[in-house]
Amino acid sequence: MMDARPNSPEARDIRYHMHGYTNARKHQETGPLVIEKGDGVYVEDIAGNRYIEAMAGLWSVAVGFSEKRLVEAATRQMSKLPFYHDFGSKAHSPLIDLAEKLVQMAPVPMSKAYFTNSGSEANDTAIKMIWYRSNALGQPARKKIISRKRGYHGVTIASASLTGLPNNHLSFDLPIANILHTSTPHHWRDAQPGESEEQFSARLADELEKLILAEGPETIAAFIGEPIMGAGGVVVPPAGYWEKIQAVLSKYGILLVADEVICGFGRTGEMFGSQTFGIKPDIMVLSKQISSSYLPISALLINDKVFEPIADESNRIGTFGHGFTGGGHPVAAAVALENIKLIEERDLVGNARKVGAHLQARLRKLASHPLVGEVRGVGLIAAVELVADKATKASWGKPAALGALVNGFLQQNGVISRNMGDAIAFCPPLIITEAQIDVLVDAFERSLDAALPQVHPQG
Repeated sequence: MMDARPNSPEARDIRYHMHGYTNARKHQETGPLVIEKGDGVYVEDIAGNRYIEAMAGLWSVAVGFSEKRLVEAATRQMSKLPFYHDFGSKAHSPLIDLAEKLVQMAPVPMSKAYFTNSGSEANDTAIKMIWYRSNALGQPARKKIISRKRGYHGVTIASASLTGLPNNHLSFDLPIANILHTSTPHHWRDAQPGESEEQFSARLADELEKLILAEGPETIAAFIGEPIMGAGGVVVPPAGYWEKIQAVLSKYGILLVADEVICGFGRTGEMFGSQTFGIKPDIMVLSKQISSSYLPISALLINDKVFEPIADESNRIGTFGHGFTGGGHPVAAAVALENIKLIEERDLVGNARKVGAHLQARLRKLASHPLVGEVRGVGLIAAVELVADKATKASWGKPAALGALVNGFLQQNGVISRNMGDAIAFCPPLIITEAQIDVLVDAFERSLDAALPQVHPQG
């Protein structure tokens, strides 16, 4: 409950601070958990309670919460050139180096990197680039972008429209025009009786093609998807899904945007989620682990198919009339470069693969628990879907009530996670060890057991 002291951090937070993704009225009653410091995979609140940060903050702190080399990189750059921009053909060394690094490490041939401040801004920019390109090609009708239900792509007006979650649309008058949504590739929840993963994937690809034909292929510009859906519940694509989806897009000349904001830089056990699932995008959207979120930075990688028409159109108009004051900030770029260097030097991608296998195995041992419906994940990203009835997959009371209940016990047991509906997500820093995974999963099992009597009071 809220600290009653009028000048406590909790009370001052309630008085002055409005939070994202928070019930504002409930927050006024309960107050915040105030995090004071970090150390490796742990964070500590102002009362001295220590937690494993099992979400890496917001899916993003690859190297942990106390990496001195990133602090030093920021300090060096801050003292040399604390700010500059890339408008009007200006540049600076950290941004040049980062652009070169990203294009060279891309899993498919890319032409240019374009810098923004967040995943939302990057996806918003992707939409504008796609529309600009269509006009450049003399295809003004080709403006529709297909996203997916439960997909997550940000919170700006345009990127929130791509997002396929109801709470990101309700009362915001979203989505905007020209944004379409197709089905979620969640086999456990949405497959028909007896339908294999391959058959389910084929049905979703057929559904996508029917949507394209109904709207008119000449009106569809792009399809956007996360390699693994993150905020929609860590939905791992079923067998054959991306192969079949890409075949449909290729048939109609539709661009593919891979939203790598969560999957990129090692999360899936490969450097990019596109490598894990054989995705060959025209645009890649990067953020979060690019700098371990020590400073805000994001980037789009675009191939020649995207860049060349945009370049021609900017020449016709006289400029590419888009950009952000802080896009490609020199301090953030320097931190991102050092962060990528750490990921490579310490083989954190290999650690995600090795320790991630341990996480997946430990979680799957909980599959028989009465409250566990499905365990899913790849590398160091996973989710456990909670149910009140395993046979019917029914929830407990209102949707998300069971997820919130277990997540509350989990925090009491020293692990910070997040429930997306009734799915509890795990996405710890890439530096986590197998021993720390054991502590995390043991705490989760205790939390499931603590919730069980409330869900099934009669046993």
